[in-house]
Amino acid sequence: MSRGQLGSVRKEYSLRELDVSDVNANPIDQFEAWFKEALEREGDEANATTLSTIGLDGHPNGRVVLLKFYSEDGFTVYTNYNSTKGQELSNHAFASLTFYWKSLERQVRIRGDVEKVDPVISDEYYNSRPRASRIGAWASPQSQEIENREILEEKEQFFENKFDGLETIPRPEDWGGFMINPTRIEFWQGRPSRLHDRIVYELDGTDWKINRLAP
Repeated sequence: MSRGQLGSVRKEYSLRELDVSDVNANPIDQFEAWFKEALEREGDEANATTLSTIGLDGHPNGRVVLLKFYSEDGFTVYTNYNSTKGQELSNHAFASLTFYWKSLERQVRIRGDVEKVDPVISDEYYNSRPRASRIGAWASPQSQEIENREILEEKEQFFENKFDGLETIPRPEDWGGFMINPTRIEFWQGRPSRLHDRIVYELDGTDWKINRLAP
C-alpha cells in the first residue's frame, strides 16, 4: 500500500439495526442502555470519549478523555482548569462528546452547553480517586511545556512528602469537573453499504424531539 492510500481499508457493518421505534423517549435512558452494553463488550474503557472544544484561537480541538458521571443533568469530565481544555471550556461554554464502540458498531455524539460542577461534587470525586492520581493532580502543570520528565517526578516526590501520612489530600483549587448539558444527542448504528442508521434527539424547550437522519 502506498503511503496515505487508505481507500481499500474498509469494514462492512451488519451487527444491528436502529429505528425510531426502537429507542427510548429520553436520550439519557437510551444512552444508558447502550453504555451498559458497551461496558459488557468493551470493558473498563467503554467510557473513553473524544471531547471536542473550541480553541482560544477559534479552531476546533479534540482529545480522548474519560467520562466520569452522567445523569439527566449532563455528562461530566474532570481536568485541570488551567489546562488547554480547561481554559477552552471556560472561555467557550460549548463542547461535544463522541463515543465509538467498535465491538457494537455504534457511535454516540453529544453536543451541549458547559458549566463547572459544584466544588463539593469535585471534592467527592477527587477523594474517590487512587492516592497516586490525587498526588498527580498536584504534580502536573497540565498542558504547560516542561523541559523533561524528571520535573514531573520531582514534583510528584515533593507532594508525596508534603502529604505524607495524610489520608485525605485536599483537592487543588485548579482541578475539578465540567458538565456538558446536552441539547443534541445522536445515536449511530453501522449498517451495510454505508446506509447507516442515525437517530437524533434535539432539545425543544423541555422536550426531546426524535428524528431519523440520512447517513
